[in-house]
Amino acid sequence: MEINLKENERIDDLEFKGYKIIQNTDGFCFGIDAVLLSDFAKEIKKGSKVADLGTGTGILPILLSGKTQLNKIVGVEIQEEVANMAKRSIQMNSLQDKIEIINDNILNLKNIYAKGYFDVIVTNPPYKKMNTGIQNDSEKKLISRHEITAKLEDFISVSKNLLKDKGEFYMVHRPERLVEIIYLMRKYKIEPKLIKFVAPNIDKEPNLVLIKGIKNAREFLKFEKILYVYNEDGNYTDEILKIYNKK
Repeated sequence: MEINLKENERIDDLEFKGYKIIQNTDGFCFGIDAVLLSDFAKEIKKGSKVADLGTGTGILPILLSGKTQLNKIVGVEIQEEVANMAKRSIQMNSLQDKIEIINDNILNLKNIYAKGYFDVIVTNPPYKKMNTGIQNDSEKKLISRHEITAKLEDFISVSKNLLKDKGEFYMVHRPERLVEIIYLMRKYKIEPKLIKFVAPNIDKEPNLVLIKGIKNAREFLKFEKILYVYNEDGNYTDEILKIYNKK
């Protein structure tokens, strides 16, 4: 399928099942956090209906459509230009039967879907609170990295309403906000069940946390061993190579 690229757009090979993705060099390009989240959520049950809140250019729906046997995944993205890139990437990969992209604020999903419509929610939300950290001049990057259009609590409360009873919630975020994350998950009846920290290497502290919760579940939290991205020699660890389908 011929895809028309706009200014500053490029096509990146995901090196997974032949999938490719359109990205804009002036915008926010996906990173390892999205790849790790797709691997963390790869046990999604066959036939599940999934929503990705803040899908960006659609990296999570594309990867999950290949890693799982989900029935359908809806990617929600507030930025029109970014949502358009995601839609064209879906077409380029011939995944229209599995993936739908919605250009809207996640806060409006209550007007589109009934409560309990989805089996699974995945999300890689903005990590930084507004007016914190270094704010990039690019509006697209600012919206992707800072809580401008929706806050962490919004992502969790919306997930609670969209999930069916015992539905699963998967998120990647920063460890420094873990206390807040757990507090908000419990506030909205999504019980934290599994946590996995990610660190650059064995000598550095974790800079990402993967967390799974289940709506209206009983208390029991398990920690997986820390995932290290790089070996002492600076190369990817075997675990990361496996996630990237290099091993």
